[in-house]
Order: sequence, then C-alpha cells, then structure tokens
Amino acid sequence: MKELRSEHALGTVIQNITLMLEGNAQRFADRVVYQQKNAAGDYVGIVWKDLFNDVKNIAANLRSFGFKQGDKVVFFAQNSQRMLEFELAVMASGSIAVPIFAYFKQETANLLINHSEARFLVVAGDYQLQQLDNNPKIEHKFSLDEVDTERYPDVVPFSKMVAEHPDKEQALDRELKADDLCLYMYTSGTMGTPKCVQLMHRNILSQQAALATLWDLNENDRFLAYLPWHHSFGGIFELFTALYNGATYSLESSFGKDPKSIMENWKVIKPTIFFSVPKVYQALVDLTRGDKEAEERFFNSGLKFIFTAAAALPIRLSDEFEKRNITVIEGWGLTETSPCCTLTDPSLKRDTGVVGMPIPGTFVRIADDDEIQVKGPNVMRSYFKNDEANKDTFTEDGWYRTGDVGAITENGLKLVARKDRIFKLSNGEKVVPTDLEQKIEKHCHYVQYAVVSGSGEEHPVALIFPNKKLLERPDYEVSPEEGCFCPRNLNELSKCLRGCLHDANSSIHQKFAKIKSAAIINQELSLDDNTLTPSMKMAPKNVVEKYRTHLNNLYGANVPVDEEVYVIELDKNAKNRAGR
Repeated sequence: MKELRSEHALGTVIQNITLMLEGNAQRFADRVVYQQKNAAGDYVGIVWKDLFNDVKNIAANLRSFGFKQGDKVVFFAQNSQRMLEFELAVMASGSIAVPIFAYFKQETANLLINHSEARFLVVAGDYQLQQLDNNPKIEHKFSLDEVDTERYPDVVPFSKMVAEHPDKEQALDRELKADDLCLYMYTSGTMGTPKCVQLMHRNILSQQAALATLWDLNENDRFLAYLPWHHSFGGIFELFTALYNGATYSLESSFGKDPKSIMENWKVIKPTIFFSVPKVYQALVDLTRGDKEAEERFFNSGLKFIFTAAAALPIRLSDEFEKRNITVIEGWGLTETSPCCTLTDPSLKRDTGVVGMPIPGTFVRIADDDEIQVKGPNVMRSYFKNDEANKDTFTEDGWYRTGDVGAITENGLKLVARKDRIFKLSNGEKVVPTDLEQKIEKHCHYVQYAVVSGSGEEHPVALIFPNKKLLERPDYEVSPEEGCFCPRNLNELSKCLRGCLHDANSSIHQKFAKIKSAAIINQELSLDDNTLTPSMKMAPKNVVEKYRTHLNNLYGANVPVDEEVYVIELDKNAKNRAGR
C-alpha cells in the first residue's frame, strides 16, 4: 500500500493535560489566557495563574459530590470561561469531559446524555435544564449561569464550585498516564447516528507537539474564536492550540453567527490566527468590498495565517488572502483522529482536494479499495458502547479506517469522497457524487448546497438548495467578473443556473456521472430537521431521505410537494419546470 509520512520528527509530548496547565500557569502566570465580553460589551480576561487556581478549586469541590477518577461529566453548554475552567478541571482530575451541542432539542440531548453513562451534568442555564428528562443516572447537576433556585433547587451554582478549597493543591493528578481517557466527543453524524469517540491525553497533546514543529506560535498570539467546543475542530484543534502555546483566546461574542460582529471584534482583538469555515470567510470578505477601512483592518499584516476546515476554501476566496501575502492553511482529519491528520504546505500552489502531508508522528496510507487509513498517537482508543462500529474500525495491523476515499499525489493526500457516499448506477458504474457537488457549488455561489443522487438509477440527478440571503442581496461586485447574471429570485436562478450546471457537467469526464436534471428547492437546510449537523455540514443521507419525493419526481414520478421547486432539465430541448 502507498504510505505518506512527515519529513519532520515528532517532538516531546507532554504526558497529560495537568502538566501542560501547571507548566503554562508558571510560565505565563500574569498573561491573559482567555477573554470574553461582559454585559457592557467590553472584553474582560483571566490570567493563567487565576484560571489554574479556579481549575484546582473546581476539582477539589467536585470531590464533595462523590466525584472520582474515571467519572464522566456531560457539558450541555456553549463556549464560555466557566465551561473552559470546569472542563479542564474534569480532564486534569483523571476524569472524562463529554461536551454536547448547547442547543440540542430534548430528544437528541437526552439520547446522548443517557448513552454517555455520565453521573454529572453541567448546563449553561435554563434552556438546557428545560430539555432534560428525569434521568436517574445523573446524580448531580451544575449550572454555569444563574438559574431559578426555587424551580431548580437541586442545581449547584458555579459560584460554589470556584469557592476556595483547602485541599485544592491535591485535587489535580500530575501522574495521569498518556493513554488515560479524558474526553468523549460525539461525531457530527454526517452520515447517520452520532458515535462517541474516546480520546486520551496523548491524542490531544501529541497533536500539539506535532504542530509545534510546523508553526511558529507563542504567548503573543491572539485568537479570535467562535468554533464550538463540542466539535473537534473547535474543542480540540483550535482551543488546545491556543492553550498549549500560551496564546490569548478571545471568544467571538456572536459565536460566529454575525459577520458584522466578527468584524467589530476583529478591530478590538487584532487576531494573529483565525480558524473558521468557508461560509464565514465568504461573509467577512464580502464586508470588506467597497470599504477600504474594513479591508485594511481585516487583511492586516499581523495576521500570520488563516486556517480552514470542514470544507475546502474556494479558490476565489483563498486568492483574496494570498494576493495580500496572508497564508492560507487547510487540513484534514476526523474526530477519531483528534482531529488533525494532514496540513497543506503554504509554499505550494493550492490544488483542489489536496489536503497536504501528514503531521509529524502521523502516518497515512491508501488501502487496496482506495480508503484512507491512519496510524499515530492522535488516533482514538475506540467508540464507547458501540461494538458494531468498533468491529470494523481498525485493520488487523492496527490502522484506523477513516471511511474517506483518497489518493496520494506529489503534494500530499487528495480527498475524493466519503466511501459510503459513492453509489452504483443500474448499469454497475460507480459515481463519486462529491466531484459534481463541489463543481456545482464552485460554479455558482448562489448555490449553498448541492446533493447528487442516483443509486440504482440509470443516471444521476441533483437537489439544489439556494443561498437565500445572496438572492435577496446579489453580489454585483463579484458576480459580473465571473459571468454571472446576478439572479434576484428563484425564477431567475433557475434560468441562469442551467449554464452553470452544464459547465459543471462538462468538467466531469465520465459521461455516466453527469446529471440529467436538477431540482432547485426553495428551502434552507437546518439543524432542526437534521439536514445540517451541529458543525453546519450537510448531512447528505438525511437530505436524501427528507427530499425523497423530489428525487422520485426527477425520475418521472408526479407527486405533489409542499415546497416551491424549479426543475432544470439538461436535455437540449427540455424546458424548465416550476411548481409546488
């Protein structure tokens, strides 16, 4: 099998998170480690020595509730200083933090809480408490925000947890082994039911030792951050990169939801490092158009690099940074690999789909069926309480099967698709749907998501979900340069999208893989109906199931649907069909 490895050796790996925190509290005692906005809208921070003191007190106070090593604590909360301190206290005590999405509805939240077998539960506040079932396994609940004590008399306030404790110096465990478990993370469920990934101290800290050989980060760096901590990109990769290097982590006050807020906070924080997803980068770049001050502020010389994950950054966006000499780095990995496996080399010209070379200590190979397999100290122990998933997770010689299909190129690993998304047509030909999906989204930025389907059919078809905000406010500055007609509504989009779909089809070499029709559906994918994951990635399996009737109609059925839909036939003499 073909194998990739880094040309750099893995540096010294700190044994556990306790030692990392203790060392940084000594080295960076009076430097701000974390800050967030107060009620007045001003950033207020905490220095390393005070954060470490809070962590020790929380760990000591937890013992009075029967807390012991190996216990699991679910964090049903959004990013905050209090959550950070509580989570670090749990991990540095030899126990296991289990963060879940702060705004899960009742059914999903209780499913994960029950599955985790946690005895302790930390919530942000009222919303989370209202979602809870009467779970006998949960022995103690803690709230980070103030809640109604009459309504929730059994909920312990955060103030009680940070109270000074006489035994705080003995509360943390400096002897924790590198392979002790410290974090459970539920996967985003892109292809179905979430799985609980069991991660060790070594997983998290070996990755930081690897990054330290590649990146020049230190205590003077500034992170403006919003990525959620229940997700590996934010809760492991970004957060621990800041903590490990002693940098200042500043929480973005809109949690990444408001580009104008990000830009205002950008002015205050002046980040040197920024981790985000393509959708947010697009929104921020859009805000700089026609505004010289915003452009100079955003593309400032102090920005060392931007990092993108979850999806590739479109070339037109990365060019905006690179022409201003700001480095763009992409990476690839999974929650199961904590998460980073590969990074692109910024000195090389970006190549669509290529995600770079393995980080030091991590090895990547391509199996005979083209599946990407990974080995290294960043790979999880196993899935918790999931024998079915564990059965096929590792090869006989110990490599993790990622479920991604890829290839090795001269510039590193190239992603092709998720293995379980590749389907066969009725004639037996295999179609990689992501190839065409990416090309459709690339050709038309008025398309937010595209799903190509066709398993068992004679040819593929596509479901298109438009960018409604962009339709309401067309991007006249960018679009004409790309030959776009700047559609203002769904009807106009259906007329001009035919050309983009034709171009996307033409770029696919296999005739059998080209779509013959597409349905533009006037709806947005969302977390509520599980068509988007909590990390805002499309869940294709769920999309196909929800919009199965539309797919059947594209193949000749005539079933009424509730949504406004425009059908584009790509046969030469066919006309668009609109309907409900």
